[in-house]
Amino acid sequence: MKLFYVYIVECSDKSYYTGFTSNLDKRIVEHNVGTHDNAYTLKRRPVILKWTEQFTDLNPAIAVEKQIKGWSHKKKRHL
Repeated sequence: MKLFYVYIVECSDKSYYTGFTSNLDKRIVEHNVGTHDNAYTLKRRPVILKWTEQFTDLNPAIAVEKQIKGWSHKKKRHL
């Protein structure tokens, strides 16, 4: 069974980034080493994982990620 994760990381500038992945450990490492040149977190490293939720179905995971991305900074912080 494949697992999917929605996650929130706190960046060094105290902003939050919400993402989606099927390999959470690898993705957090990628954020912190700057693997992707156009990533939001590239100039905001290091990042710290603050929240995650695991899913067994892709569609609900994507829906939750989109929902959280629309939330305010304050609401994400309280999650």
